[in-house]
Amino acid sequence: MSFGHGGPFDGPGGSGSTPDWEALAERSEAGARRKRWLMIGGGALAALAVAGIVATAMVLSGGSDNKPPKDIAASGSTAPEPHPSFSDVSVPPPPNPRDYITDRTKDRAPLTTATLFPDKAMVIGEHTYPRTAQSATKDCTAGTQGALGSLLKHNGCEALLRATYAKGGVAVTIGIAALDSADAAERVKAKASGNLAPLAGGHVGEAFCRGTACRMTANATGRYAYFTIAGYLDGRRVTEKSAPALQIGRDGESYAFARIIQRGKDQAAKAAQAQQQG
Repeated sequence: MSFGHGGPFDGPGGSGSTPDWEALAERSEAGARRKRWLMIGGGALAALAVAGIVATAMVLSGGSDNKPPKDIAASGSTAPEPHPSFSDVSVPPPPNPRDYITDRTKDRAPLTTATLFPDKAMVIGEHTYPRTAQSATKDCTAGTQGALGSLLKHNGCEALLRATYAKGGVAVTIGIAALDSADAAERVKAKASGNLAPLAGGHVGEAFCRGTACRMTANATGRYAYFTIAGYLDGRRVTEKSAPALQIGRDGESYAFARIIQRGKDQAAKAAQAQQQG
């Protein structure tokens, strides 16, 4: 039987029956050496690959000890957030208008009809009443009737200012008295007796509230006492049913109060402007 080409069991002639052991041993040793080099070589390549990965990781992390960046490590915390800064200069509070109608030393605006009754008409809500007369005096007894003048004088009355407004057959005279203090004004209000003298002028004649019943009021705010007397131009008596006379009396009282408050506001505004300019 023929096996074709010679193999490891063939003799030198290709047909011997005894194997060539020496040749087999050399082939086996050569194969083992190649295998060991391949294994060593493969291990070296693997080691180089691992080393490359580690080196890359170190570069990306900024160092082999994996420490934080130098500026963060040195400070130990993040940078502080900026805070708004404020000026140390304090702004004074705005002046209180009431101080200027209560404190005589601050209330320095002129006491004249031009400052207290500047409008040609009294306007309260939907009601408008033209001004017919006005008067100012430092003799507070001159514009009053009965005990009211003496009461004003004994409480340090500086001036008494009056104005009359009329419309539709009725009229009201308003009187504003400047006193020493708010306490003095309250005393006048509490003890008021007698009445404000009606002020004639224009189409308001002497018959207005002379010798007849009229609506009268007395009140106070700050260091000012204020009064009204209201009635018919023809001298008729005012009763509880006299709606026009009662209405103009109420409007006159509201207007007097508003004019005193406005006096305080005007002086406070002037003081605030002086503060800003200073």
